[in-house]
Amino acid sequence: MSQPPPPPFPSRFPPRCFPPLRRKAERSRQKRRRRKRLREEARAAREEEAARKAEREARIDRWRARRAQEVEEKHREQELKAAADSVLSEVRKKQADTKRMAEILRGLEKLRKLRKEAAARKGVCPPPEADEAFENEVQSLRTLIKKRTEVYEAEERALRVMLEGEQEEERKRDLEKKQKKEKEKLLQQKREMDSKLFGNPEEFPLYHFLEPFRQYYLQAEYSVPALIQIRHEWDRFLVPADHPEGSFIAPGWVLPSPPSSDIWATAVG
Repeated sequence: MSQPPPPPFPSRFPPRCFPPLRRKAERSRQKRRRRKRLREEARAAREEEAARKAEREARIDRWRARRAQEVEEKHREQELKAAADSVLSEVRKKQADTKRMAEILRGLEKLRKLRKEAAARKGVCPPPEADEAFENEVQSLRTLIKKRTEVYEAEERALRVMLEGEQEEERKRDLEKKQKKEKEKLLQQKREMDSKLFGNPEEFPLYHFLEPFRQYYLQAEYSVPALIQIRHEWDRFLVPADHPEGSFIAPGWVLPSPPSSDIWATAVG
């Protein structure tokens, strides 16, 4: 005779306890998901802060390196200019010595002439060999003075050319620095305009809700086909300045006017 089946295994909890347990388990899952999301957001914020810090440090390092290079170049230019000025001063001193030697030689010739005339009045005449020896010595000294004068003049011209070249290079560098500052100023103005129109990208993470709009309005800066398409769309609506139903395109961004009241400012902000 077959035995009857065993009774069902008794449940530990009554059926009415299942819904509270499910709610508790669901709350636990939501709590875990919320903690996980908070951990991910905190990690993303830390990574973003670390990236901003690294970028700031990189900018500071680049600025320091640029300043150190500028100081070194300026110091080297001052040393070269001081050396050139010193050499030029030495050359001018040599030229002054040469001119003084020429004046002394002319004075010596005048003195011999006067003494020769005084001796002739007394009936004393020097032999012709003495006159010839004196003229040969004077001519030798004149040739030496002339050669030194030509050498010193050539050195002065070379130094002047070098100094003029250094001055031209300095003017060119000053002009480049001025143009670079103007370019940086224009870029800063453009960044300020973009920040007013699209928000500051450093203040918003990549998943910010304004990022799609920013990518849409700035797509021409990163895509040539998008630039061609946008230019084509703008060209379709170009009209002459005197057209009654249109006007020409503004050369830059048309910034909004400031709020007319405090209430409107709160709505804009």
